[in-house]
Amino acid sequence: MNRIANRQAICETLCEKAKTDRNIAVLCSDSKGSASLTPFAESYPDQYVEVGIAEQNLVGISAGLARCGKKVFAASPASFLTTRSYEQAKVDVAYSGTNVTLIGISGGISYGALGMTHHSLQDIAAMSSIPGMRVYLPSDRHQTKFLIENLLEDNLPAYVRVGRHAVEDIYDETSSFVFNRAVVHGNGTDLLLVACGEMVQPALAAAGLLKEQKIQAAVLDMYCIKPLDTKTLTEYASKAKAVLTVEEHSPFGGLGAMVSQAVAGVCPKKVINLTLPDAPVITGEAKEVFDYYGLNTEGIRDRAVELMKHV
Repeated sequence: MNRIANRQAICETLCEKAKTDRNIAVLCSDSKGSASLTPFAESYPDQYVEVGIAEQNLVGISAGLARCGKKVFAASPASFLTTRSYEQAKVDVAYSGTNVTLIGISGGISYGALGMTHHSLQDIAAMSSIPGMRVYLPSDRHQTKFLIENLLEDNLPAYVRVGRHAVEDIYDETSSFVFNRAVVHGNGTDLLLVACGEMVQPALAAAGLLKEQKIQAAVLDMYCIKPLDTKTLTEYASKAKAVLTVEEHSPFGGLGAMVSQAVAGVCPKKVINLTLPDAPVITGEAKEVFDYYGLNTEGIRDRAVELMKHV
């Protein structure tokens, strides 16, 4: 099983597309190494801008380049990109409707050992609340590639969060991808698992373990947080006895909150959100943090089994 970081897939896709598209521009805030964008900077120096540790400038300059006809991808650690430059993301990108894709690298607890200053556990809520800003959390390198290719074909603002670490392949080069449509895995009608980003793989593994408990689960890879694919969500939620969401985010304003709101309005079912806590998260390597809070295969299985006892 191949394990490649989604940030690497972004670079590879942009490098390939830049061979024939000189309007692609990449900007970083002293983060091209962390973003795995060094190959792009070296191959296309005239299409790369390094702004240094100045996230507000990063977003403002990106918006300006987009106004000049460039297809701009601005990469910075998600913890800083979505907080220090929030006003610029709101005004210069979303409100102004500029063709900028903001790439939040090392999202969630990727920088686990560096503590709360480097964790980005509010970014889904923050960016989704901006009118005109789309939000995406791809789950593997193939989905990341498909997503970037689609974003290159439109001119609307977007925020893409990717983690730091290599992740296992879920899809392959021939997998079906529909822009802004969740990907359905399985057809179980006992439980619907809804996950995004790096939580999709353990959710799929947990669905496999649940079969041993005689619980048949379908899994939605909701890589498109905004616009949320409510059509697919409510279609599968209406068939299930309960819904469990899984995300690398705080309990407020993220995938779980959006799913709960959508399901309650159309096909009321019990929805439980498995998230990180509303508290400073422990420091440690990403796996240690996930294991501690039950955001792993066994933790998802155990929470699902407990949920199914009460439906």
